[in-house]
Amino acid sequence: MIDSYHFGHIIIDGREYTSDVIIFPDRVKAGWWRIEGHTLHTEDIEDVIGEKPEILIIGTGYAGMMRVLAETTQRLKSEGIELIIEKTRRACETYNQLSKSKRVVAALHLTC
Repeated sequence: MIDSYHFGHIIIDGREYTSDVIIFPDRVKAGWWRIEGHTLHTEDIEDVIGEKPEILIIGTGYAGMMRVLAETTQRLKSEGIELIIEKTRRACETYNQLSKSKRVVAALHLTC
């Protein structure tokens, strides 16, 4: 459960994080880095694809500066993973709602 989110700061299940995260059903991967800071490549989420979630929620940052490449979107679609792309504040709300009933992973950019 995401307790709160503010620019550069997120609290998940009572624990504070100040760098980008991926929230899996059973763990949080802190310090998530991408090949190219504000672009999401398939290689950046290979571990997510391996988890086979029903839904992947991408938080594109406070102002929505991170973009998702078309080939990344296509790869997720080919794997049968539904993709939701939103600014991080909204992505947190969506994650909290959907994770109650579905197998969801959230990859969240906390700044920009």
